[in-house]
Amino acid sequence: MLTNLAIFASGNGSNAENIYHYFSANPSIKINLLLTNNKNAKVIDRFRQYNAPIVIIDNSLANNGTFLINICNAFCIDMIILSGYLRTVPESLIEKYPNKILNIHPALLPKYGGKGMYGAKVHEAVIANNEKYSGITIHIVNQNYDDGEIIFQHKIIVENTDTPDSLAEKIHQLEYEFYPKIIEEYIKTLAK
Repeated sequence: MLTNLAIFASGNGSNAENIYHYFSANPSIKINLLLTNNKNAKVIDRFRQYNAPIVIIDNSLANNGTFLINICNAFCIDMIILSGYLRTVPESLIEKYPNKILNIHPALLPKYGGKGMYGAKVHEAVIANNEKYSGITIHIVNQNYDDGEIIFQHKIIVENTDTPDSLAEKIHQLEYEFYPKIIEEYIKTLAK
């Protein structure tokens, strides 16, 4: 059975592109849509080179659940993957895709999560608080920022010599390594 994925992204898109590559040879999982709320996002150029379906929405429509559901329906989407998507997911979209929207967060939730905690802000806070560990969390999306059921975490040691930039690079490598694999494993559990 084919599972059609939508990737929602707002920025650079290196993680989204990594996911696209991971599934490009998989006959049962297809990236059928890239949706972005940022017309200047680098992720658009990344996906154009693959002739992948791209929908660019205005920020004024990013909270319109009916609008997003209609887009997902038009592309026969079965599951949504957030990859640096910096908007709140409307409750109606979450209800339409119960337990079928995943997000990755660049810290060990519940620490350093919630509104406004993304990207460099997370790594700066981890370093400022002298945390011994950081890592990634993959979770199911619910109505609250970074609050859904955790399905995977991987931690690394924060070295005394780490800076926010060096920590960010380590975390990106974890995201590239684990996010596609965990998505694939999660889809298999849903099929059971």
